[in-house]
This record gives sequence, structure tokens and C-alpha cells, in this order.
Amino acid sequence: MKLVAKLIIRILANSTAIWVASYFIDGFSFSGNSRDWILAGLVLAVLNSLVRPILKLLTCPVIILTLGLFSVFINIFVLFLAERILPNLQIDGLWPAFWGVIVISLVNYIILSIFDTKEEK
Repeated sequence: MKLVAKLIIRILANSTAIWVASYFIDGFSFSGNSRDWILAGLVLAVLNSLVRPILKLLTCPVIILTLGLFSVFINIFVLFLAERILPNLQIDGLWPAFWGVIVISLVNYIILSIFDTKEEK
């Protein structure tokens, strides 16, 4: 699959995941039109591609000691960064952020599995 198509799928998957999280989780809300949803997906895709790997590298010993559970806190931090960047995204505390990360990860996993965005051999 071409790079641009993969990027578009990731942006749309993130947009859909944010919509699902805002629909099902109290304290996690996003308001805006379709352009705002796409922008939110883009911001989350960029943060997940650039910031998250750096944070995982810096906290690698902690991730190993906690058997990977600290990765959830990294994802929560990235979600709070997205909230700071996006004026339409509102997260009312740690628990809505935690459940938001779980829902966003699950929705992204399902969508990206359907479109199979991995490298072709």
C-alpha cells in the first residue's frame, strides 16, 4: 500500500476512534465539524508518530520494569498533548483519558487490521 494511502487510513482511523471515544465515554468530548474531526485525526497521528516513540525510548527501563503497563501512561500523556493542541477536545480527568486511550487503541486496532497497513513482502 502506498505511503499516502496509509497516512489517510491512519488519519481516518484516529478520527473515527476519537468520535467513538467521545460518544461512549463520559468526560471525553469533542465538538466540531468534519474538518475538525479530520484535523484531530491528523494531530493524533502526528503525535503518535513523532512524540510517542521518543517517550517510549526515554522511558524504556520503566516500561520493562512494569512489563509494558507504563505504555498506557505514555498514551494518556500523548492524548493530553492532543487536548492541549485541539481546542475542540475536552478530557475531564485521568479516568476519562484512560478509557479514551483504551477505546482509541481498540478502534485503531480494528480499523487498521481491516485495511492491513503493514508492509507487504
